Amino acid sequence: MLLKSVFFANAIASAVASPASFQKRQDVDSYVEAEKPIALQGILNNFGPNGNLSRGAAPGVSIAGNSETNPPYIYTWTRDSGLTMQSLIQEFLTGNTSLEPLIQQYITAQAKIQTITNPSGTLSDGSGLGEPKFNINLTAYTGPWGRPQREGPAVRASALIAYGNHLLEQGQRDKAVQNVWPVVRNDLAYVGQYWNQTGFDLWEEVNGTSFFTTAVHHRALVEGQTFAKALGQTCEGCTVAPALLCHLQEFWNGTAIVSNYPTANDAKGRSGIDINSVLTAIHVFDPAARCDDVTFQPCSARALSNHKVFVDSFRAIYGINQGKTAGKAVAVGRYPEDVFMGGNPWYLATLASAEMLYDALHQWDHQHAIHITNLSLPFFTDLLPGIKPGVYPSATPTYQKITSAVRTYADGFLSVVQEYTPADGGLSEEYDRDTGVQVSAPDLTWSYASFLTAVARRDGYVPSSWGSSAALKVPGKCNGASVKGSYAAAKPSW
Repeated sequence: MLLKSVFFANAIASAVASPASFQKRQDVDSYVEAEKPIALQGILNNFGPNGNLSRGAAPGVSIAGNSETNPPYIYTWTRDSGLTMQSLIQEFLTGNTSLEPLIQQYITAQAKIQTITNPSGTLSDGSGLGEPKFNINLTAYTGPWGRPQREGPAVRASALIAYGNHLLEQGQRDKAVQNVWPVVRNDLAYVGQYWNQTGFDLWEEVNGTSFFTTAVHHRALVEGQTFAKALGQTCEGCTVAPALLCHLQEFWNGTAIVSNYPTANDAKGRSGIDINSVLTAIHVFDPAARCDDVTFQPCSARALSNHKVFVDSFRAIYGINQGKTAGKAVAVGRYPEDVFMGGNPWYLATLASAEMLYDALHQWDHQHAIHITNLSLPFFTDLLPGIKPGVYPSATPTYQKITSAVRTYADGFLSVVQEYTPADGGLSEEYDRDTGVQVSAPDLTWSYASFLTAVARRDGYVPSSWGSSAALKVPGKCNGASVKGSYAAAKPSW
């Protein structure tokens, strides 16, 4: 990759993979500008058919990472691909029109993937949509795995709805109806039918119920209902959205989010403190929302309290975090009890920790005030000792001090990523907890996508509202009602 070969060329003469070699080579602004094209190219390199690391992947199909063994990532995951495509669609909507052919190839590939009979099931009853990963030649992966994983269809639906809404804005309703809606319809039907059944979590380890899965299901049904109406279509399964919002509240323990039930795995007991919760906050971020606790918006007291609990859980366990006290950004991983590949920090986790704070800053500016409650107070006192609960309007000096401190804190997580980004700008899955040297799969697609979304929010680029403010009523009693879906093969034709 040419872009990687010249990265930091003017900033350093050489780089050696040792703890001493990691230095602040540039300020954060310069690092962000240098890394942006590398991250985008890193994603494109992993997409078939033309990506130079894609290993013959079908058009519109991405590999998870540049690693054939330990871990084997030359597969395509529905979840990872959907989150990556959300990032690319954001790039497209902010002016990179060259990405549209790839977006359309992705939609065509996903339509094919929906039809593939696999160990989770088939399209006829929707069960096959819960299959987590496929071979990159668009055939089923039949080996043992943690299946089903139920968040993938919802994440994919949200990505496609964003593109579908763009087509509507451009007066291309027929394209949205013929090429986008049939794929989205299947995914929404799956969510409406299977949301109340257990499945494996983001990390493919805990078979139960997941905060992330429940939240992305709720969002997909809410925006899916609006999208269907705009197209003159119906979404029967979308009517169960309030039930998901009700169950979403059950993951809150009073100070933090317990991301999975049950919270134990075979290797070691788990607290449930997990980047799953922060990833949820950035996925359900709605720039038009208030600081709503029930949807766990990034600026909500719940999300901020959880952010502190999550980040603090890593301060003492990683060698590279030594000496970094509360209020200082640190390297973070998936969850503190993690043992996979040595239990290291992840780039996507550290970047998500920054992104949530950039989201919160946008929401406060949109609302022209910050409301500090007793619940969110510990988060703020780490940054501004002596701050008190109250409402701070944007015209006040205190508001400016708070937002400056939060932005500095968010930038600190980017600085951590910068410190452990090698000279070529490549982002692997993890970096060593004691040395910072990259470990696990190199060129992880999700790592690159996480960088792009974090810095987009930092730069003020935000997605359109998904309508969270109209879906805040929590039923008085939770139920498990579902709606049996109907499914049909989608056949996009661009």
